[in-house]
Amino acid sequence: MSGAPDRKAALHRALRVTVAASAGFYAYLYGLDKPVMALYALFGPVALGGLASIPGSGRQRATVILKSLPVGLLLVTLGTTLAVTTWAAVLGMLVIGFCLAFAAVAGPRAAGAGPGLQLFYILACVPPYAPDTLGLRLTGLTTGLLALAACEFFLLPAPAAAPYRARLAEALAIAAGAAADPSAVSPGGLRDAGRRLRLSDVPEAERPAGPGRRDRALSQAGSATRRLLEQLAHFADALAHAPRTGGASGTGGAGGTGGTGGAAVESSATERAQAASDALLAQVSALCGATAVALRDGRMPPKPGPLHDAVVDFQTLRLDQATGPPDAVPPVRVLRRQSAVLGIAESARIMETATQVGADGRRQTEPVPPPELFWYAGRSTAQLWAKRLFGHMTLRSVQFQNAVRTALGLGAARLVAGSFDLPHGFWVMLAVLTLGRTTTVGQTWGTVRKVLAGNLVGAVVAGALLIAFGKHTEAYAVMLAPGMLAAFALGPLLGIAWAQGMFTLVVASAFAQIAPASWELAGARILDIVTGSVIGLLCGLLAWPAGARREVRRTMAALLRCCGPLVTGTADVLLAPRRGAASPPSTLPTLHRLRLAEAAYAQYRSEPAATPAAARADWQAVLIAANHVLIGAQWLPRFDLPVVTVPPAAAAWAREAAAHVAATADRIAALATDDRRSPRAPDPPFTTPDDAPPLPALIDLETWLRSLNAQLGRIEDSLRDMEHATDPATVRPGGQGSEGAPHA
Repeated sequence: MSGAPDRKAALHRALRVTVAASAGFYAYLYGLDKPVMALYALFGPVALGGLASIPGSGRQRATVILKSLPVGLLLVTLGTTLAVTTWAAVLGMLVIGFCLAFAAVAGPRAAGAGPGLQLFYILACVPPYAPDTLGLRLTGLTTGLLALAACEFFLLPAPAAAPYRARLAEALAIAAGAAADPSAVSPGGLRDAGRRLRLSDVPEAERPAGPGRRDRALSQAGSATRRLLEQLAHFADALAHAPRTGGASGTGGAGGTGGTGGAAVESSATERAQAASDALLAQVSALCGATAVALRDGRMPPKPGPLHDAVVDFQTLRLDQATGPPDAVPPVRVLRRQSAVLGIAESARIMETATQVGADGRRQTEPVPPPELFWYAGRSTAQLWAKRLFGHMTLRSVQFQNAVRTALGLGAARLVAGSFDLPHGFWVMLAVLTLGRTTTVGQTWGTVRKVLAGNLVGAVVAGALLIAFGKHTEAYAVMLAPGMLAAFALGPLLGIAWAQGMFTLVVASAFAQIAPASWELAGARILDIVTGSVIGLLCGLLAWPAGARREVRRTMAALLRCCGPLVTGTADVLLAPRRGAASPPSTLPTLHRLRLAEAAYAQYRSEPAATPAAARADWQAVLIAANHVLIGAQWLPRFDLPVVTVPPAAAAWAREAAAHVAATADRIAALATDDRRSPRAPDPPFTTPDDAPPLPALIDLETWLRSLNAQLGRIEDSLRDMEHATDPATVRPGGQGSEGAPHA
């Protein structure tokens, strides 16, 4: 049983649907004697208020309903027109079924409204063919949806959740405090703040999941902020475990050794490096704090600039250190800490740019650096929508697969209902639509059993009522509104069997008032539900029997295979003997694969827990590692091109380490798809050679590769150990810890 807030929300929603549906139904049927208008005035609120699942507050739901009204009128018009023949109705069902299901790529609100909109065409395309009633149908539907929008807005409206900007502001305020004093924060608290930005923990209506610039930018700002918090947590961990010395303070925490002249020079270099790190962290803190205040107050964030200048100054200092006297170079541990600070600053810079683009919302006339990460800033809205739609026009997209399965199931249901002249054939398609929300053939079969059990009990009760009351329509009029209230309030709380059983009573009560009915009406519903269930089960078996389990393995493998060349290509750019000798690898293919993998993972996480042991695989860690690869491939070549030639021994070490990381990614990809099972290769040393110069490029490349290798090792362990998994919904604990990489 759900908790008190869920029961309260379900009751309020049921009350709104009941009031909206009853108002038009009773007025048109008993006031104006217009049964067609009454039927559509009833099913409009039932479709979008009861069967659909539109997320958000009352105002947000009312807005979606009003925007759906023109679409609903068009669908009823098409359904009424195409009902002329079975084949015309079937072809229309295939096209409309696919389009409405595929609209889920537009975001949670479109996905939530889709099933309800499907019902408008379904209801209109079944016999009888009656084009002369189109005006009555449209009037009834308009009345019902306007009444539902008014109820969502005025009658116990659902409260608004905190917007994503507010969550982002809260996280940035925490990051500002951590950057100001990394030694005084809790790493666990920082990681918890980052996890609160995960889209799976954000209410659906507030998720920045749309194809527009604002949503893309806010989503990117959230990802950058999560990474920033993880880096700050890792930095705080490193400070807590750093050796204590007397010659250093503040950020560094690892000063010189003292006592000799050489040590004094080292201490001076260390203190200078620490002061620069402190200054850069102070800039990060100021930026995060100012951005948090701007997001909270609804103002434009500060314009980019100061942090960029601070990063340039910081890099200049690092290059001066690398090319200065050898005895003035800080210890390696200090150089690595500088690398971590630079990674923190780069995450803050990405967050800064993304929040600017998201707050502005307008198309940018000048390229936003780095252009491959912010490619969307200069695209038109139409281009962004086309990019989202065509990007999912592939068999590798779970949205595309779901849309195809839904369209085929509804088309087959309409063909069977029309060919065999089933009474109330729209119930066949409604059953398929209900089962279309399931993800695997196993889940579909479990749902079928519950649907059939609920409808059988409901049909028996409805048949008894129809026999008892006969043609006394006033009895059905009295039962309809309480029946709807009970069905839509208790159904979501007690399960689909109860919902189907009570909805059968509602349908019987409604149709018994519109036309004379007998106990055969209940039998017709059982026949239609059984037919629709068989069609839905066959579609689940033929179209996608394993759900997202298999697809998530394929998309993750493709993503890992794209990451390997990106790692080696980035290393080649950094190690090139002169600037421009090697071109930076393109990140666009990896970005595309990442979006498909995220969609497959979201579908995979929505499936029931009773899945095979392969669920042990830490797919979330793959997404995190891919993000680290992308960001490192973007910013390392921008700042770390060496001013002097990297010695051959150090370059050979770096290329070997990068090739090892790429080979590990390919080996994991093969392991994910069961192509082959190569033995795990021993790790090369992920520290620069002792005689290597302290070049920023080498230090940053070492940190990046070591972080990626550790993440990939945890992913590989989770795949190789999956046969020992007992809880298929468990994610390997290393998945969260893998975000703790020091940078990029």
